[in-house]
Amino acid sequence: MPGTTRNPVRRSAISVQLLTQFGLDQGLALDACLDATGLDWQVLGEPGAEVSAEQELQLLRNLVRHLGQRAGIGLLAGRRYQLNVYGIWGFALLSSPNGREAARLGLRYLDLTYAFHGMHLEEHGDETHLLFDDSAVPDDLRAFLLERDLAGMLCVQRALTDQQHILKRIDLRLAEPTDTSLYLQELGVVPRFGQVENRLVVDNQWLDRPLPGANAQVVSLCETQCQQLLDKRRQRDGLAGQIRNQLLSRPGYLPDMEQMATSLHMSSRTLRRRLEAEGSNFRLLLEEVRQTLAEELLGTGGLSLEEIAERLGYGEVSNFIHAFKRWKGVAPRQYQRR
Repeated sequence: MPGTTRNPVRRSAISVQLLTQFGLDQGLALDACLDATGLDWQVLGEPGAEVSAEQELQLLRNLVRHLGQRAGIGLLAGRRYQLNVYGIWGFALLSSPNGREAARLGLRYLDLTYAFHGMHLEEHGDETHLLFDDSAVPDDLRAFLLERDLAGMLCVQRALTDQQHILKRIDLRLAEPTDTSLYLQELGVVPRFGQVENRLVVDNQWLDRPLPGANAQVVSLCETQCQQLLDKRRQRDGLAGQIRNQLLSRPGYLPDMEQMATSLHMSSRTLRRRLEAEGSNFRLLLEEVRQTLAEELLGTGGLSLEEIAERLGYGEVSNFIHAFKRWKGVAPRQYQRR
């Protein structure tokens, strides 16, 4: 079954929180963990916070630089990726009828996880193989990220099957380290190193066992939510994400579609067509950015409603108040007092 090698531009900040705490527990200072990421710990703690893939990769580089390329250290970081940190994706897997269906569903919505590897399943007689595609993984982080994604996947497997070690064989593209004891401890087997692919092998009996939380109605509802969340995140990618970032970068000047198209060196017709192909449109993006900026500007407490309305491109403050009530269900000042 095909998987994906796509790394979403925007990702949940939970992974960065887990990695930062891992660095702190290893004796690193917070500034060393977040160096050059542009991230703030308080922002990361906000519900629903997101980061870019590049910000997470920079954090990983900070960890590798300070902790060194110790064999298996990524496995220790991956321990923290328990099933409960994956939100609705995790609930969907728990509600699946068996391990095989859970794996297939999980791979369909792999972009909702924190993995940087593409993954896909292969059937080989009485065995099932899970392949990790590292073609999109930066070379300098290849070992750490492979270990982390492996350990994270095994945390999910253990939560689903209630079995500590079910792997029959592991093939890794990594060079064999001098000490493999940590691999044996965390994975249950010593991998075969220096292979052409990253491959995990399990007997089919483990994947075909019914899961205790199986519920067809719940898994259907969860999958619907997974699809909605994935669609929403993908609107942050591609052209829609590029436009959204441009709009947010200049809150005092919000261009119309013709002006935005000109800045992107395309016609407004092309812009409209490409956004439609991504399931978005300029009006929705502008509305979303206005709402985000309105909340931020109200939070400063130093601007009048007239000033905020002007910065958001509203000709009349009454139009801004009406729009805000539609977004949040309350007037701007009431929202600000809350």
